[in-house]
Amino acid sequence: MRNTRALMMLLLALVLAGAAVLVAARWMGGQTGASNKKVAVALVDIHVGVKITPEMLRLIDWPASELPPGATGDEKTLVGRITRALVSVGEPVLDSHLAPPGATGGLSSIVADGKRAMTVRVNDVVGVAGFALPGNFVDILVNTDDSARGGGGGQAISKIVLERILVLAVAQESSRDDNKPKVVNAVTLELSPEQVEKLDLARSVGQLSLVLRNQVDPAPVNTSGATKATLLGLPEPAPVAVAPAAAPAAPRAPARQLAPRPAAPKAPDGDSVKVIKGMDSSVQHF
Repeated sequence: MRNTRALMMLLLALVLAGAAVLVAARWMGGQTGASNKKVAVALVDIHVGVKITPEMLRLIDWPASELPPGATGDEKTLVGRITRALVSVGEPVLDSHLAPPGATGGLSSIVADGKRAMTVRVNDVVGVAGFALPGNFVDILVNTDDSARGGGGGQAISKIVLERILVLAVAQESSRDDNKPKVVNAVTLELSPEQVEKLDLARSVGQLSLVLRNQVDPAPVNTSGATKATLLGLPEPAPVAVAPAAAPAAPRAPARQLAPRPAAPKAPDGDSVKVIKGMDSSVQHF
């Protein structure tokens, strides 16, 4: 009897425990489902300037509390958009990765708002031996003469004229997933309109060079440029004094001209006799 009662109590405990586990599992499943949202992620690596297709995407559950800004669970809003940044496999496709709706692809779709793309000719040395790749930042130097300073008769000078300029493309390639050096003859840079004007002038007055800089170093520099004097540790030549222009002379007053005297009447040819009568006199000609 006692064994039967103990067995019944054991069976009842097992049933209650199973029910508790089942209820807890259902509750936890409901809580998990409520805390997750569907997010579109890249099924493959999507390179820069590529039009997104449905085959490149898939939906996965993502914790709602950790949802990245700009993520979406609607694949239809992403299909047909052009990427302006590399999206790696498994990474959520964010709005910041994409060009504005209606963009047709190409390099123009990855140029930031308010910026311009400008291509400059380089060689294997100027192009930092091919290590200036899309996505890198460079400084630009110009080697010219300092005749504009008015000193030393125009000695050579090298000066950084633009800093932290983004490389958009090398040659005709804008992909940022390849870290192999590429020796090319042209580099396309992203610049503001003011920087475009400065770079265009710099390449016309001297020789350009690119300097690769750290990706996470935004600090600007302020140098006065390197000249032959600073390179060799010599004193800077004194600026040539420019003599002030002489003031124009005051206009002279025109000389006063005297009225011409009347010419004496010319005596006709032949003999003449002067006749005096009292206070009058006259000349008689024959």
